[in-house]
Amino acid sequence: MKKPIPINGRQVGEGHAPYIIAEAAVNHQGDLATAEHMVHIAHAMGADAIKFQIHILDDEMLKDAPQSENFAEPLYETLRKTNLSVAGHKRLKHLCDRLGITYLCTPFSRIGADILDKEIGVAAFKTGSGELTNLPLQEHIAKKKKPMIVSTGMCTVAEIKETVNTIKRIGAPLMLTHCVSAYPTPYHLVNLGMIAKYSKAFSVPVGLSDHSRGIYTALGAVALGACLIEKHFTLDKLQKGPDHPVSIEPHELSELVKGARAVFQALGHQRKIFDEEKPIVAWARESVVSEKNIKKGSLIRKDMVWVKRPSPGPGAIAAKFLDKVIGKRARIDIAKDTQILWKQLA
Repeated sequence: MKKPIPINGRQVGEGHAPYIIAEAAVNHQGDLATAEHMVHIAHAMGADAIKFQIHILDDEMLKDAPQSENFAEPLYETLRKTNLSVAGHKRLKHLCDRLGITYLCTPFSRIGADILDKEIGVAAFKTGSGELTNLPLQEHIAKKKKPMIVSTGMCTVAEIKETVNTIKRIGAPLMLTHCVSAYPTPYHLVNLGMIAKYSKAFSVPVGLSDHSRGIYTALGAVALGACLIEKHFTLDKLQKGPDHPVSIEPHELSELVKGARAVFQALGHQRKIFDEEKPIVAWARESVVSEKNIKKGSLIRKDMVWVKRPSPGPGAIAAKFLDKVIGKRARIDIAKDTQILWKQLA
């Protein structure tokens, strides 16, 4: 069993309910009031954490970085418009602390990581898939010795191994999230089977950072052992922005939280008659009954008996013993449509 990792007092890993991260990302459009409202909603919907992004743009990218199809304008410009100030992040962290939901935030540069560590006091670091192969940044963060959640989209298993080895060598608590960085991710590309493979290969807790539509694959991931679910969250998925179309709205976040916990509770390996089943056993099984009036001394034939509900009471004959009744003699008269008792047979 992989050792669970504590995040702000909450154990995350095998044997613990899935940790649900509402990924706000830049879905607040750079508006602090909207971001604060998202914190309130995520908390009300039952999420364990809400995650933002901090961008120190000139420390993380060149201005002419290419854009993907989910961005309507250059990446640098999109992030500049939707970025929150350090003061804004401090307000969000304070609000999260007051409400009792964990504030998380993804850095994309050394300065961003340092701000989160020293000025804001983040409980754990979550790095995006784009930073999986950024070993200098991963090493920089790992040296802070706080828990690390590392996404694994758009990379190879060999690249994941490099990063895992880098972080383990430093000794930071580590968990991975399986991820496919397609927006949205078609279901046939989700590959939930990688959760168990990563867990076995790297001996760390493994979750899912999900970009597919809806909550189906997230619930499937919990059934396959995911200890953490990260899902993009928005107040309205019809808004304009790169992540809104693949995000879930508040009611879906609520269902994800409830569903993930329900699936987790259902992951047992026991098979016995549970106490809650015993009242049903009383009527749901069958016993041997008479199909017609049977005279004392009669030899019991197949046409005289069959199996019917209710379950056999004290001394009655369970359905599985029907063959043992055939050929015995009745000690007394047995009325039609009654349970037959062993003591009535010779």
